[in-house]
Amino acid sequence: MAKLVYDETGRLLFTKEMKEEYTLLMPQMLPVHFGMMQKLLECEGYKVDMLTTNHRGIVDEGLKYVHNDTCYPALLVIGQLIDAVKHGGYDPHKVGLLITQTGGGCRASNYIHLLRKALEKADMGYIPVVSVNLSGLEKNPGFSLTLPFIRKAVFAMMYGDIIVNVANQVRPYEVEQGKTDAMIAHWSQKLVDGFQSGKGMSRGQMRALFDQICADFASIPVQGEPKIRVGVVGEIYVKFAPLGNNNLEQFLLSEGVEPVVPGLTDFIIFKIYNRVADVDLYGGKWIKKAACRAFMSYIEGCQKDMIAALKKSGRFRAPGTFQELHSLVHGYLGDGNKMGEGWLLTAEMLELIHSGTNNIVCTQPFGCLPNHIVGKGMIRKLKDEYPYSNVVAIDYDPGATKINQENRIKLMLANAKGLTHQESPAPRAPQPEVAPKLAHAHS
Repeated sequence: MAKLVYDETGRLLFTKEMKEEYTLLMPQMLPVHFGMMQKLLECEGYKVDMLTTNHRGIVDEGLKYVHNDTCYPALLVIGQLIDAVKHGGYDPHKVGLLITQTGGGCRASNYIHLLRKALEKADMGYIPVVSVNLSGLEKNPGFSLTLPFIRKAVFAMMYGDIIVNVANQVRPYEVEQGKTDAMIAHWSQKLVDGFQSGKGMSRGQMRALFDQICADFASIPVQGEPKIRVGVVGEIYVKFAPLGNNNLEQFLLSEGVEPVVPGLTDFIIFKIYNRVADVDLYGGKWIKKAACRAFMSYIEGCQKDMIAALKKSGRFRAPGTFQELHSLVHGYLGDGNKMGEGWLLTAEMLELIHSGTNNIVCTQPFGCLPNHIVGKGMIRKLKDEYPYSNVVAIDYDPGATKINQENRIKLMLANAKGLTHQESPAPRAPQPEVAPKLAHAHS
């Protein structure tokens, strides 16, 4: 058994010996993206299991070990990890827990401390918790994010976004159920295999792969008239994680609509942009601003390649660029609104409305204060300016029943069907520095 080693602050470290013997458990947020991330970590020599459990016992474990005033995503993530250790068939002395740590003002920066506290309370303080962060917040001898790995992770994020984008546009119409999911599995494995042999990790190769992905998904036989589109926005975990939103996308599909879920790339660029904006707003080192701008520019370039491939396909709708998204929110919120999803959440709702997806579910987890300001708090303003926007805020918390959430969404869908027969007015011109080139149509 690996020897337990602590640093000078008393934190239990994940050692090189543990890397050989331990299985790392990671919570799931985006099934496609995190699935590729799991495979990339395994290629680095770690044993990793991604948790896909989804049952009430997870909430109960979370309530047992996390204060009920804490935000709902923290309760779920910690509950899922502890439930896995207790009931997942693992040797508790041979597991470590992986959790991301952003270092920002969001409560998510403290999940790692809440998790350690929960483990102590459950008499499992001997389980190491490993921070996944790019800020050097915590280091472990047996776990490190190398530059080659970070590069692969950036590419995996981009590929994940284009796969989810095209899959969402095919799945509601597929002739043979399951074809889209089979194509996702095929491409996820193909990309990770390519990464290991150094393929798919240059801009040129990525452009070629984007075209192939679009072509393969476009080849899946589809049928039927275009369906009503429903956008999904909100706090990042509850927006993406089936555990967090009670399988919202599956429910929308079962109701005969096409889900539209803005991708992860804009959120990543938003987080880097905030570092740039901080220097402009509060002062700071120009070198930090320059480094963040360079990293941001690289990811924006990759995003433009993805958008170009979607447009070129002639089959799929493409999102706007980050700059276009940013321009939409001018006149609504300033760059200082950056806690949680900040101004990005409002911008995503605006982009959906401008691109013809007027029906939106805004997922509101309990305890996410910024979300209630930039999400629910902006709905009246949007309704005033876009009378045909149809936005419903759905609360997700330990006491919210799935049936109540689904009934409120059904009410929104009934409203959507009524609005379909009426013509949408031209949207208010945004206050852009870069004018967005988004088609406006009613769904």
